[in-house]
Amino acid sequence: MLSRILIVCTGNICRSPMAEALMRARVKDRAEQVQSAGTGALVGHPADPDAVAVAAEHGLDLSAHRAQQASAPLLAAMDLILTLDQSHSDWLNRQYPQLRGRVHKLLKWQNNADIMDPYRQPRAAFVRAFEEIELGVEDWLARL
Repeated sequence: MLSRILIVCTGNICRSPMAEALMRARVKDRAEQVQSAGTGALVGHPADPDAVAVAAEHGLDLSAHRAQQASAPLLAAMDLILTLDQSHSDWLNRQYPQLRGRVHKLLKWQNNADIMDPYRQPRAAFVRAFEEIELGVEDWLARL
């Protein structure tokens, strides 16, 4: 069983907080821990206001989120590490080659697609990112 899941994006304020909240809400008792982090995290920053609003429209609360860096101890403690785009997978595999086999893209079963970063984009980009995240979360839940 994959009981510790980490979701990684760049700043840990847009995509990965939405994915973390959605995965946590949907995974229920199939995982003991779901977290998110960034490859270049804006450490300590809250989730982007548009991410908070889009998540809230889906019943998810990001108000307590604070960005954290993807660090060696955090990564080593995880059973599954899901990335939002190829640059995150590449960074993780380059920095932490011992994680190979645990690092996968959230949209692995959707042609291994990337989820575009909505940071500093119109609100519609956050809506699109959330929809793609939801698709990826559902794909993974069917396989956990």
